[in-house]
Formats: sequence, structure tokens, C-alpha cells
Amino acid sequence: MRGAVAVKAGSRPPWVGLGAAVWLQVAGGASSTFALYSHALKVALGADQRRLALLGVACDVGENLGLLPGVLCNRLHPALLLLIGAAACLVGYGSVWFTVSGSGPALPYWLIWFSLCLAANSGAWLGTAVLVTNMRNFPLSRGAVAGILKGYAGLSAAVYTVLYTGILQDSSANFLLFLTLGVPVVCVVTMYFVQPCEPSLVENSSEQVHFLFTQISSVLLGVYLVAATILDHFITLTDALNYVLLVIMALLLFVPLTVPLKMTLFPSNRRKGQPDSSECSSADHEHTEPLLPSSSASNLGNIDDSDATDIDILLAEGEGAVKQKRRRPKRGEDFRFREALLKADFWLLFAVYFIGVGSGVTVLNNLAQVGIAAGAVNTTISLSLFSFGNFFGRLGGGAVSEYLVRSRTLPRTALIACTQVVMVITYLLFALGQHATLHVSVALLGICYGVQFSVMVSTSSELFGLKHFGKIFNFISLGNPLGALLFNSLAGYVYDREVEKQHATTMDSDIACHGPNCFRLTFCVLAGMASLGTLLSIVLTVRIWPVYQMLYAGGSFSQPRSSAH
Repeated sequence: MRGAVAVKAGSRPPWVGLGAAVWLQVAGGASSTFALYSHALKVALGADQRRLALLGVACDVGENLGLLPGVLCNRLHPALLLLIGAAACLVGYGSVWFTVSGSGPALPYWLIWFSLCLAANSGAWLGTAVLVTNMRNFPLSRGAVAGILKGYAGLSAAVYTVLYTGILQDSSANFLLFLTLGVPVVCVVTMYFVQPCEPSLVENSSEQVHFLFTQISSVLLGVYLVAATILDHFITLTDALNYVLLVIMALLLFVPLTVPLKMTLFPSNRRKGQPDSSECSSADHEHTEPLLPSSSASNLGNIDDSDATDIDILLAEGEGAVKQKRRRPKRGEDFRFREALLKADFWLLFAVYFIGVGSGVTVLNNLAQVGIAAGAVNTTISLSLFSFGNFFGRLGGGAVSEYLVRSRTLPRTALIACTQVVMVITYLLFALGQHATLHVSVALLGICYGVQFSVMVSTSSELFGLKHFGKIFNFISLGNPLGALLFNSLAGYVYDREVEKQHATTMDSDIACHGPNCFRLTFCVLAGMASLGTLLSIVLTVRIWPVYQMLYAGGSFSQPRSSAH
């Protein structure tokens, strides 16, 4: 099966695709920049705060509505998914730009809502294309791949903020025009490099070094963005200095591409006949289908030929004259989407993600009001702490979970259980409503929030395979907007009720809530939900532990490293 597609001379390394995916993940995170143009949009529409908040919900819904790209990722080449995402971005952000800039006729509110949903949905197309493709190209390093790609997505808002303040002159209209044209350009330039490759099913120590190098470079980018943001906050930067900072940022984004450059200039020696993990087949997408490894395929990649023959015989008998029904897959093998829906593990993972990410995004959406209630005059620092905590959580979640499964054969969901415990403590700190604990709480929550993303992605691929991974992980991602809708409704009700109590005698219609009572009940409920999430995470971890024993202790992922040399 691995020899079904010959690797052509001059084919590209899969690391080029990973480097291109970094740019696409950053570009696709534009939905997190709503705050940069929300005020201008509010003025252009003449909307009140409630209707503006609903426009923010449109971004969250669009970003997580990925079932359609999940379905099509097995039928279309990744380049086509990127083109669809580019078109959605062009139409969606273009419509919003017309309204904010006044360059066209005023559009009705409902059309702007759908435009923002469509624009944010472009990120789902981009994310599905690059995440599914790279998870399949690096089946033995799923945690690292998920952490890197989700980490760069977490840095997207910071990258766009530097562009917004640096070359776009703090103009919402210019920024929307940049999104309208810039993101499609990135898609067109990089789509040639994002394609399925023949994966290596043999562990290679040099590959782990390359992942570590890429992770370190992303950390350097995150630290640099923090420094640039602080510098811009305290001093007025000249145009020349702004361009220098942007050039440095662009160079740091290009760092992952030095890996395939090094592999091209200094190719490593390998055994005769061993698959080259650095080359990518340029064959048609339909011909690469047999090479798209499922969890089971990659795990069984090291069995003897005699064992493979026995398996083929068993499969032939199962599909023989008796016309037996297709054997139901076991955990760790390829599941069809409808088969995954029948598994308790699937719904446990969905519930854990629903609680962890849904509650976290609720705090993010209300972070300004939470800060005001705690006595913080400026919430910029809180937003920055959450953003970079989110990045390090996504990156660290991938790296730490990869270490746990390889060294302890401990399921990745054990890390989710630990972060849910931290979230319980964090929500209780928030419930105190004290300014002294605000920033610590925000930073902790950002890290826990980020961990949920990267761990969910790799866990779902290991439990249910990679063949229908796009549909499965995009369905689980719906836990984000569903959780946000439920918990935000609770937070809004509690907040408005407390405002009425505090200002029952005043006629001012725009009075903020102050004090711990504004969100105390909400955070107590979220702490209770996080406790439930901890329990469900532990149950899921115990249930799937035998799967990870098979994958990493006695299965294919446990191949001795000496075989790579």
C-alpha cells in the first residue's frame, strides 16, 4: 500500500507544507480581530451594544462552523478548500468594508451579520485544509503538529494588531480592506505547497529535533510580539521603525521554512528502501487516498508482511460469499462519522470540550466587563495576557501531551483533566472579584483554554482515525459556540440583574456593574461545570487508556528509535 505512489524527483518536503500552514493559520485567525473594527462598525450601523455583541457571536459561529469543509476534505484537494476559504473571506470582509468605509450603499444589519459569519467561516476552511493535511503527513507526531498549528492560530490576533498599529494607521477601514485582499492572496500563494504526502511510518529522531526547533521559533515569535506591543504602548514609533518591526515579524514567520531548506541542502542518509519522510508526492489527490494514514494504518505500519497477509485474508473472508456486514472499527482505527457518533468516547470528548472551551470563551467575551467589575480601568493588559496564555497553552498542550503519551503511555485527556482542575481554581479566583487576582486568573485561564484546543485535535484523531478526521473534529468544535451561547446567556442575565439592583433609582441607561456580585454567581456555576468536566475527563482517560497502551506501548508508535538510523 505504501508503494502505491512513487515519489517523483523534485517533489517537495512535507515540511514546506507545514511552513505554509503556519502562514495560513495566522491568516485564518482574522475572526479574533473583531475588537479592532467593532467600534467603527457600531457607528456605521448606528447599532446599540446588544446588537453589536450579536455581531461578535456571528464571528464565533462562523469560525466553528466547519462541518462542510470537514465533509469535503476527503473529496477535494486541499488547494480547493483554500480557494473556497479565500472566496468566503473576499465576499464576507468585503461587504463589511463597504459599510465601514462608506464606499458603497449601506447594508442592512442582518446582511452584515451573515457577512461576518461568512468571513469568519473562511478560517474553518483554511484550518481544516492545513490541519487535516499535516496531521496525515505527520501521523507519528500529531500532538506536536496540532500544538504548532493551533499555537500559531492563537498568535493571529497579536500579528494582526501589530499590522493594524504599524502600517494601517489604526484605521478600521484600512484593516478590513487588508483582510478582504490580504488573506486571499496568502491562500493563493501558499496553496501549491499544502498537499498530501506519503507519510513516514518510522520514527526519526531528527524529525523530533525539527519539531522542537519549530516550537522554539514560535515561542520567540510570541515573545517578540509581546515586546513589540508593549513598546508601541509606551513610546510613539516612527514609520521607519514600524517597518523594521514588521520585517522582523515576517522573518520569524518564515523560520519554519528553514527546516525543509536545511533538509534539501544537507540531506540525511537513510537505509536503502526506507521511505523518505522528507518528500511529498505530487500525485493526484485521489491516488493518494490509500496513503492517508488512519490511526490503525499508522499503528500497524510496522507489522510483518506475514501479519499483513493474515489481515488481508481475514478481510477477504469477511467480504466473501456470505456477504458479512462491515466489521465495526475499534478505537484507534478509522471510524466513519456516523460510527463515531455512536461511541460514548466521542460524546465524552465533546462534553469535555463543550465545558472547557465554552466556559473559557464566555470569560473572553465578557473580559472587559469582568475587569471593570473588579476595578480595572484598562483591560488591554488582561486581553494581552489571555491572548498569549492561549498561545502557550496551545503550543504546550501539544508538546506536553506528546511527551506523556510517548514516555508514560498516558492518554492526552489526562492533561485536559489537569487543566479543568486549574480552571475550577481560576473561576473561584474570578468569583472573588478582586483586582489583585484578576491578571493571574486571566493568564491561567488563557493557558487552560489553549490546551483544550490542541489536545482535542490530536485525541480525536487517535481515537477515531484520520480518514474522516475533518468531519469528526469539526463536529466536536461546535462545542465552542454552543457552550458560548449557553454560558453567555447566564452571564448576561446575572450581570443585567445586578445592574438593576445597583442602579434601581437612576435613569442612566449605560451604567456598568461594579463589584464581585456582577459575576459571582456566573463564576460559581462555571466552577461547578469545570468540576463536572474534570470528572468526565477522568472517566474518558480511564476508558481510553488501553487504546494508548496499544498505540504507544506495544503498537506501531512504539518502534525503537534505532530503526530510524
